[in-house]
Amino acid sequence: MILTAHQPVYLPWIGLFHKIALADCFCIFDIAQYQKNDFNNRNKIKTADGSLLLTVPVNAKGRFNDQIKNTKIANDQWKRQHFKAIYLNYKKTPFFKKYIEELEDIYMGKEYEYLVDLNTTMLIYFLEKLDINVKIIKASDYSFEGGKSDLVLDMCKKLRAKQIIFGENGKHYVDINSFKKDNIKVIFQDYSHPEYKQWFQKDGFVSHLSVIDLLFNEGNRSKDIIMSGNLQKV
Repeated sequence: MILTAHQPVYLPWIGLFHKIALADCFCIFDIAQYQKNDFNNRNKIKTADGSLLLTVPVNAKGRFNDQIKNTKIANDQWKRQHFKAIYLNYKKTPFFKKYIEELEDIYMGKEYEYLVDLNTTMLIYFLEKLDINVKIIKASDYSFEGGKSDLVLDMCKKLRAKQIIFGENGKHYVDINSFKKDNIKVIFQDYSHPEYKQWFQKDGFVSHLSVIDLLFNEGNRSKDIIMSGNLQKV
């Protein structure tokens, strides 16, 4: 079984979906520590003036050692603001009508107390739209033990994974030899960001935006674009 994992992030970028598509099982790593100024609660969309950062307010003051699963959303004022920003900046894109009503329901039709619930709802929706079918689990439903590399190794052993896919930054903390001892193959994602048609073109192509930028602009071609020029199988 090929396993990969990532902490729950808001409006994920396309590289995450490439990593998930390579695996048989994806673990939402909601036991990781909440990271201030990271992508747990924010991401970027494209506007006529460049990229715009959308941030979900959370109650994290004095609680930065908390696991992400315990991070609460501070209020619901952000929902209307974020949806309005998405609506106004993507309303002229080719596939706007294909996704906007479903996104409106995610934003305006549901209540979210915890950040992980919002991020999980969005992740599952985007995976469905991209036709990426893998098993989804949450780390908090298991009893993984250890720290950093050892924690991931314990996850692999308890889930009986034979291969684990890390992001590129995994090279900075993974003890590869410990995985080799348990006959678990370690793979580091090296993602080459593809270019695609974007609505506002005067500043050229802007990479590392939320996956919604790709979906609104390319629709059903989005998965092929995500995988283009990158590893297809591991």
